[in-house]
Amino acid sequence: MDRMSTPAGRLARRGFADPHHAVAVIETWFAVFHDEPAVRRLVDELLASADPDLAMGGFARMAAEQTDAFRHVIADPERARRVARVMGASVALNQHLGVHPEALAVLDEEPWPRDAASLRADLLRAVGADPDAEAPVAQTGSGDALRLAYREALLRVAARDLTASDPLATVADIGRELADLADGVVEAALALARAEVPGHERVRLAILAMGKCGARELNYVSDVDVIHVAEPALDEAGEPVVDATEAVAIATKLAASVARTCSARTAAGTIWQVDANLRPEGKAGQLVRSLASMGTYYGKWAKNWEFQALLKARPMAGDRALGQAFVDLVAPRVWSVADDPQFVSETQAMRKRVISLLPAKEAAQEIKLGAGGLRDTEFSVQLLQLVHGRGDERLRLRGTFDALHALVSAGYVGRADGQQLEKAYRLQRVLEHRIQLHQLRRTHLMPTDEPSLRRLARGMGFASSDELSSAWRSSTRRVLRLHQRIFYSPLLEAVARIPSEAVRLTSDAAETRLRALGFNDTRAALRHIEALTTGVTRQAEIQRQLLPAMLGWFAEGPNPDHGLLAFRQVSEALGSTSWYLRALRDEGAMAENLAVVLSSSRYAVDLLLRAPQTAQLLADADHLTRTQEEILHEMTTSAKRHDDPNAAVEAIRGVRRKELLRIAIADLLGRMDVVAVGDGLSDVMSASIDAALEVARREHPDAPALAVIALGRWGGRELSYSSDADGMVVIGDSDDPEAVARGIKLVTRLRELLRRPGADPAVELDLDLRPEGKGGPIVRTLASYTAYYEKWSSTWEAQALVRAGHGAGDRELSASLLAVVDRVRHPEGGIAPRQVTEIRKLKARMENERMPRGTDPRRHVKLGSGGLSDVEWCVQLLQLEYSHEAPSLRTPRTLAALEAEEAGGYLAQADAVALREAWLMATRIRNATMLLRGRASDTIPTDARERAAVAQMLGYARAEVGVFIDDWSRRARLAREVMDRVFWGLTPGA
Repeated sequence: MDRMSTPAGRLARRGFADPHHAVAVIETWFAVFHDEPAVRRLVDELLASADPDLAMGGFARMAAEQTDAFRHVIADPERARRVARVMGASVALNQHLGVHPEALAVLDEEPWPRDAASLRADLLRAVGADPDAEAPVAQTGSGDALRLAYREALLRVAARDLTASDPLATVADIGRELADLADGVVEAALALARAEVPGHERVRLAILAMGKCGARELNYVSDVDVIHVAEPALDEAGEPVVDATEAVAIATKLAASVARTCSARTAAGTIWQVDANLRPEGKAGQLVRSLASMGTYYGKWAKNWEFQALLKARPMAGDRALGQAFVDLVAPRVWSVADDPQFVSETQAMRKRVISLLPAKEAAQEIKLGAGGLRDTEFSVQLLQLVHGRGDERLRLRGTFDALHALVSAGYVGRADGQQLEKAYRLQRVLEHRIQLHQLRRTHLMPTDEPSLRRLARGMGFASSDELSSAWRSSTRRVLRLHQRIFYSPLLEAVARIPSEAVRLTSDAAETRLRALGFNDTRAALRHIEALTTGVTRQAEIQRQLLPAMLGWFAEGPNPDHGLLAFRQVSEALGSTSWYLRALRDEGAMAENLAVVLSSSRYAVDLLLRAPQTAQLLADADHLTRTQEEILHEMTTSAKRHDDPNAAVEAIRGVRRKELLRIAIADLLGRMDVVAVGDGLSDVMSASIDAALEVARREHPDAPALAVIALGRWGGRELSYSSDADGMVVIGDSDDPEAVARGIKLVTRLRELLRRPGADPAVELDLDLRPEGKGGPIVRTLASYTAYYEKWSSTWEAQALVRAGHGAGDRELSASLLAVVDRVRHPEGGIAPRQVTEIRKLKARMENERMPRGTDPRRHVKLGSGGLSDVEWCVQLLQLEYSHEAPSLRTPRTLAALEAEEAGGYLAQADAVALREAWLMATRIRNATMLLRGRASDTIPTDARERAAVAQMLGYARAEVGVFIDDWSRRARLAREVMDRVFWGLTPGA
């Protein structure tokens, strides 16, 4: 050992599991071969292999039994490297070289990729067949020659794979060569079959590769999936020499012989199983069918999954022209299978079923079928191909790698997503290859024992088994995340629902389809489509994918034409950004959500177009609600970035615009009911005034603390999209004679900042409901309010104060003033009969004076019979009468007061239901009209299309506009009946 530079301890550290045995073997080599440099080089190569002990065992046997071969191998460093890598990676190939040392000659030269033609020729020659013959016939009994020739070709592929500097980079090429080798094997096996089946010359048999072999992405050990098609041979006159039945019978014998040859185990080894179970009817079906029989089966009986399997079909052996005829026969059905409404859901269910059937003890180790494994990538790619490939022939490819590249190139998959999928798929394929190569056994399970993990890690260049396991688990997580996003994409399902002939928008029938979808101005729609999709940019590619589905979603909305126009406007504003189109394509339901918003609401579109980047809100429609505190924090933070007060308030209004859009989106997508919308709009209003008040105070730092009391709909937290903020302002009592004047300056500046013209919606703080109305001061002290309400307040003010609540500013001041007004709005003993009369007179005057001229009262949901005004005045009168004895009635909220009045027995249950339903429907109609038009209205639209749109936004079908009007009329009538009895004191029939 004194001549050794690597003692046993160092050999152990470098990778030998039995270093003492290794030292003994190396010492023997030194003594026998007298070529220390060559032996040392060999030891280094053994240590670089996946399993140094396994490789050393093979070389030790060679040195003992094939001395000349050993000398020959170690004399060339590159040759020694190739043999060491093969012997250290594969027990099966190691043993094969021990039994058949002549096969070492295959590794003498650098193994270059072999093309399919040369592999076929070598294998046919090995069985004594002429590669140039139209139907090669082998020498009888040469099956073992085929098995040995196959092993030699496999040795060459393995050596190329195992010596690659980056096996992930070459894995696709290795899969192609393995598939080409399989083609050659089947061709040679067919030549052997012809030698033993009489009458073979009377039949044309085509063998088609399916699955991974069809995709030319074969593993080292995999069943080779095939389908057989046969036709009678033709004589010189072009007539069949036998009938179809006899041709199929002869071809069946040939096919069975091919399967036996490939699967048989002899002293020369075995090849692999030929699996024909993907044929029509599976195991129960005929092994071979005629072309006509295939056409009948796939035309009438085949299931969707069978067409998905045919995506990979290609001629591999036998009569290639007949094989191509079969491919051409089924191709139209393959590329229209996604037209079936059940296709996507069936494919998704099939993938889930595969995972559910995995044995529990194996599921976590499954490289192929487990969650995030090879099958998830393959199914994701195939589903995208079959859905989008109907209209895009660039996607009609068999291989996963090729198809993924095409999907990325055409924009169906994002570049980053595509890179991640491909990287993970390559890693998992190499893992699968190396695991199978070890014993040439069909398996897809990641080993759990440390020696196997260690061998895998060394063979793939990882520093440890832990590093390998981490890389694999990371790859499955990436694949699973991307698979779930792609495989279960709403966009994909929507595109799949579109007929094949409608997928390509450039067809002559595009205008007809647009008209059928419900577009009124089809020429304008075509111009928008052309503007969005013209060109060869990635942006245009993605738009071409999105638009078929988007058009369908626009058509489901109230105004498809406006939806498409708005989509063009948003896309032109955002199309060059890095996230917009990618998000529409990849982020769940964002594209559908955007289509719903754009085709339903001019109000939302106007807000969106002022800042198109806020379209990102649509990516997570389940989290559209925010608290007032969160909104205020964002507003104040944004304002602090600007020293100029005008710019600061513009920033606040920008946040307000985003929040209004957020609420509108939630409303349109059904994520907020009408009560939540009122709450949300009230929170935005309060936050806006609070934040703007802080900015205004910069110019008036000596102004006193103040509070804004919310009145009307703001106070009841029932704001609509068009509501102003009704309120009144209070400051604390002070000895400072200038306090009120400074407060007035502050409030005046606040209102100026809020209402000044700008890009975003202005805010109107309306103080007309303050004491003395427009003639009174806009700011009062707490004492002044107290004195006023004790001496001079009118009955109408008591009613207005029913809905008073904190709006903005100092909460303690608000609480103090609200305690004062409680004595007015909840008077001891209730309001007097004369006050009831005053309220009734005021209501009557409003009904006569405030209804716009020419308006049909039945369509006016605010002032009309049974509208909002009727409901609210009825509820508020009961509050004024009975809140002194029922504290639960002391709420500024209409629905809460209604509930309390019903619970307290002040209102019958049926009456409460009638008022509640009328109030809710009227509020929804007002909000829907504002969302639709982008401008406020209290009436049901007279325009038929707008009326239908409002009905649709309220959940009615397009043909149910009459039902919508009838529903409103009935609810308004019932509410008015309650109003007549409860508010006016009328008796039924009076």
